[in-house]
Formats: sequence, C-alpha cells, structure tokens
Amino acid sequence: MIDLSRVLTEARIPELPNPYFGKVRDCYDLPDGTRILISSDRISAFDRILAAIPFKGQVLTQTAKFWFEATADICPNHVISYPDSNVVIGKRLTILPVEIVVRGYLAGTTGTSVLTLYKQGQRAMYGHVLPDGLRDNQALPAPIITPTSKAFDGGHDEPLTAEEIVSQGLLTQSQWDEVSGKALALFARGQKMAAERGLILVDTKYEFGTDADGNILIADEIHTPDSSRYWLASGYPQAFADGTRPPSFDKDVIRSWVAARCDPYVDAIPEIPAEMIAQTAQVYIDAFEAITGRTFLPDTTGATPLDRVRANLAPWFR
Repeated sequence: MIDLSRVLTEARIPELPNPYFGKVRDCYDLPDGTRILISSDRISAFDRILAAIPFKGQVLTQTAKFWFEATADICPNHVISYPDSNVVIGKRLTILPVEIVVRGYLAGTTGTSVLTLYKQGQRAMYGHVLPDGLRDNQALPAPIITPTSKAFDGGHDEPLTAEEIVSQGLLTQSQWDEVSGKALALFARGQKMAAERGLILVDTKYEFGTDADGNILIADEIHTPDSSRYWLASGYPQAFADGTRPPSFDKDVIRSWVAARCDPYVDAIPEIPAEMIAQTAQVYIDAFEAITGRTFLPDTTGATPLDRVRANLAPWFR
C-alpha cells in the first residue's frame, strides 16, 4: 500500500544559497562550483504542475543513478555524490543550447516528432531522409538524432540539422561530433540493456553540458521514464500488427484524466482523485523495477521527506 502522505512537494531550504526552482527539481548553486539538485515528487504537464506523486522523485533519481553508473565508460556525467535518495550533488555545467533526442522508432505525438512529420508527408527531417512505406511505431533503419534548439526563454523548440547547428554557432564541429557520437553510443547501450530486461527503449532525450575545462558531460537524467519512451517487448509484435500503440509504462493516466475534464492550458486543474495518484505512483515504481531489475525500496526515513532531505543536506548549509 502506497503511503500518499509521503510526498516531497517542494524543497525550499533557506539555508542553501542561490536557489533555482524548476517544474520538477529544486536546485541550489554552491560557491565551490557544484550544484544541489533535489528531485521533488511534482508531476508536470501542459506547462504547469498537476500533482505530487509519492516516491516519483526517488524513482527518477535512482533510475538515473543506475544508468549513469552503467554508461560512465561511454560519457562522463555530472554526478559527484548522492547524499539522499532524492538528491544529486553534481558539477555545475554550462548546458549546451541544443536538445539531443535519439529515436529508434517512427513514434511520438508532439509536433516535432518523426511520426507526426512523416504522416504530414515529410521524408527529409533533421538532416535525415526516411524511406517511404514506414508504418506507425516501426523500427527505423537505424537510430537517428533529431536535435532541436533549446528554448531557454520559454519559446518553442525548433528542429535543426547537424549543418545548421554548426553554421549557427550553437556548437562547434568538434562539439557536435562528440555529442552526436556519445548520444548514439549511449542509446545503443540503453537499447541493449533494456532488451535484456524485456523492454524496448524507443527514444530518449539527453542533456549535455560543458564543465569549467570545456569537457562535455551528460547531466540532468538519463533513460528514466520521464526522459525516455519504453515499450514492453512482449506486446510489441501484436500491437504493431494491429496498428495500435504498443504497451508501455503509461504515465499519461493523470494527463488524460485532466485533459478530459478541462482545457488544461486555460482552466483551473480539478482535484485529482487519490486512487489516481496512487496508480501513477505504482506505475513509476513498476517502471523502476522493470528498467533496473532491482526491487524498489521506498525511503521512509525522517518524519517527512522534506525533513529527511534537510537532515541529509545539513553539511552543505551556509
């Protein structure tokens, strides 16, 4: 039974300096050039916060930890330590202004997804040319990178080609060569390990940045249920034959419930039922266990999750 009271809604800690509060993470920049990243349990969609899901932050932090450790030989990452099950102490990076998405299948729902563009009749996209005759959710001839501009100012991401990235000065040629090579290698490792767990890693998003010495590191999270699309391999052949969506870790239950009851970009969000919160929490826990092959152990130490986080971060207080 999931304890719905064990939620980290926010981690506003006045003893820590230089706060930055994102949609999901609460961050603090320390004077020594490191950053504290606290994964809350907030769930975001429609450019707003919908709810807090118990243990979501722990699932994402621990799933990313699993993958950072499994891919450190391919690309160095920002992690320095994990003082708490929801917290990463990492190197503060200058995030590269290009969002790197690797796709192995003709899938997706957004306006910039390869499936959406393909169904509009486009065959040349992101510097790649796809063949005619592909079906929804079909494996691509080879994984491709579909980069977009990173809209830091709240604007919309725009599709890019490798040539545009370099010609616009977003990355140097050597930076692009390194980032694209590492992204494809990370994705190949992810697909291989996912297949061993009965999963298909369909597509994923990577966040790269440079450290003070100009080295390229991977940051944020990697191959988590929030940054990646996974399908269950056992159900894929039949779904593909039927032309239906392959079975997945369906976190869209809350998103769909809200969208059916209001215009979520305009209206107030109705109160989400407790059973739906619990169902979504279980989806995240199931995803962690399927992806990592490990049993999820909820961290229930401390009077509340925030009390626990504060206690574990006390050494970094001013």
